[in-house]
Amino acid sequence: MATLPHHIAFIMDGNGRWAEQRGLSRSAGHRAGVKNIRSIIKYLNSHTIKYVTLYAFSTENWNRPEEEVNGLFHLLEEIIKEESEELHKNGIRIRHIGSLEGLSAKLQDSIDKAIKLTADNTGMTLGIALNYGGRAEIIDAVRRIISSGVNPEALDEKRFREYLYTADFPDVDLVIRTGGEFRTSNLLIWQTAYSEYYFTPVLWPDFNEKELEKALQAYSQRKRRFGGL
Repeated sequence: MATLPHHIAFIMDGNGRWAEQRGLSRSAGHRAGVKNIRSIIKYLNSHTIKYVTLYAFSTENWNRPEEEVNGLFHLLEEIIKEESEELHKNGIRIRHIGSLEGLSAKLQDSIDKAIKLTADNTGMTLGIALNYGGRAEIIDAVRRIISSGVNPEALDEKRFREYLYTADFPDVDLVIRTGGEFRTSNLLIWQTAYSEYYFTPVLWPDFNEKELEKALQAYSQRKRRFGGL
């Protein structure tokens, strides 16, 4: 592939539908989706993609049934514990994007330990967008700017991004959404202003390396002008 993105963000949609099509519980679908993350990260790391963001749980997902939310959090807690050591061995740095407020103490602890374990790694940076919303991020940034006493005349785009959750991330080059929906679902509103988008009907648990190659191939054929000619 001629041109690879520096930062890829995934909207991993379709776990529930994947399970329903097979007569399984939605929790089984989430587990299949988490399992698929392993192979996708391994593939991208082998292609030296420097930044990957996974949209794991949005601020709007709190509206789902309590049982499903609790099950998903338990799964995330479990998988973060299990995978952080392997990610660490592969030089991957884990970052949390979003708010910890409302998350269980055990899940917060798992996130904190994974971040500390991998903090000094210099390979891929893996952002986990968990309890994240793009609008909430911007509002939070504005609040912190005001509380910091920043002179309005000194505020520009570069200064503003310093207050975002992703201050140390580059803007997103490619957003991949699985599951057949054509919307961005409040993901990284500021950071995706000039992103390329790739939508596929393939449900996330079935989004394998072959499907990922299709997305990367499509990206390599795009002409990115960033508002210019």
